[in-house]
Amino acid sequence: MQFTLTEIIGYFASLGVLVSFLMKDITRLRIINTIGCCLFVAYGIMLQYSIPIIITNVTIIGINLYYLVKAKNQAN
Repeated sequence: MQFTLTEIIGYFASLGVLVSFLMKDITRLRIINTIGCCLFVAYGIMLQYSIPIIITNVTIIGINLYYLVKAKNQAN
């Protein structure tokens, strides 16, 4: 059984998002989830621009980055 590069990216994206929800630390969850979402954006592009996948994951990336920056600023 051979996988295409697109499938491999999709599987790693799914794994990243799934693993992120196993994190107890919210910062680590958001970082890993962001990585998974970035892979999903790449996957959406590789699927000849699957707009629902791209829009959803870009939005989640933005939300994660907002809260990561907010947490960092509150820590200072």
